[in-house]
Amino acid sequence: MKNRIRKILATGALLAASATALAQGYPSQSVKVIVPYPPGGPTDIVARVIAKQLGDQMGQAFIIDNRPGAGGNIGAEAVVRAAPDGYTLLVATTAHAINMSMFKNPGYDVQRDFAPVSLLTQGPLVLVTSPQFAPKNVAEVVALAKSTPAGLDFASSGNGQSTHLAAELFASAAGIKLTHVPYKGSAPALTDVMAGQVPMMFDTMLSAMPFVKSGKLKALAVTSTTRSPAAPDVPTVAESGLPGYEAFAWNGLLAPAGTPSAIVARLNAELKKALELSAVRETFAAQGFAAAWTSPKETASYIHNEVEKWHSAVVQSGAKVE
Repeated sequence: MKNRIRKILATGALLAASATALAQGYPSQSVKVIVPYPPGGPTDIVARVIAKQLGDQMGQAFIIDNRPGAGGNIGAEAVVRAAPDGYTLLVATTAHAINMSMFKNPGYDVQRDFAPVSLLTQGPLVLVTSPQFAPKNVAEVVALAKSTPAGLDFASSGNGQSTHLAAELFASAAGIKLTHVPYKGSAPALTDVMAGQVPMMFDTMLSAMPFVKSGKLKALAVTSTTRSPAAPDVPTVAESGLPGYEAFAWNGLLAPAGTPSAIVARLNAELKKALELSAVRETFAAQGFAAAWTSPKETASYIHNEVEKWHSAVVQSGAKVE
């Protein structure tokens, strides 16, 4: 019996030592970070800041690989199919929680098929229009939509994105008709909004606010329950006549399910260091996002709650993508 106990203890010690060695030796080559949206959008911006910092800290390049399409599903599927060795990672967003209800078959299960590492950022969206768009506030947008039989168009970064569903919730709360015009990412969508091709868009502050500050876009409201420090003069949707309205966007880092826990823990620890740096936090805060480190367990719980919350929102809005 004693010999058996010694063997079990020895095996446990060997496994622990192997896990430690695995984590210490990781990464031994470049790491691919898949961003499921085009370059220039909010998720891409966050990913590039984090990838550079992780590369500096860990001594290997973290290379961005943009895989846009299908509301973030193409990039997510690519990571699900990758080897679970820590060398292919996904920058996930609110959309990957929404897609569990929005799409009939997204091609993955965000809770089952990934090993959560950490959240990266959280922040509200902002309702923006071109400077030439007549309404100057939420009340005027609602009034114009009600007086337009066909309703108003709105752009989004893609089917099932938070930029899509936030507008659906807005339409439902205001009792108006809005028509969805999806794009493959925020950058091309914002380009058309600035040009007046589409009247308005709910987008992350990270990608939209630089254009607001330069005068190329007009910010009407933010989707948090309190005003954003990044735009204190911009009212919330709730205070603009739609009490109770709220929508947030987030980014997180996920690995394929089955990735060794030692590698997940190493990535999580390095992200904690990165997200505590004032330069990183200030970069995100200036555009309306807060750095948001979480443990793998907390990340899993957060994503679970997001899947549940957005399921209710999808059902309420009636939005669906085949």
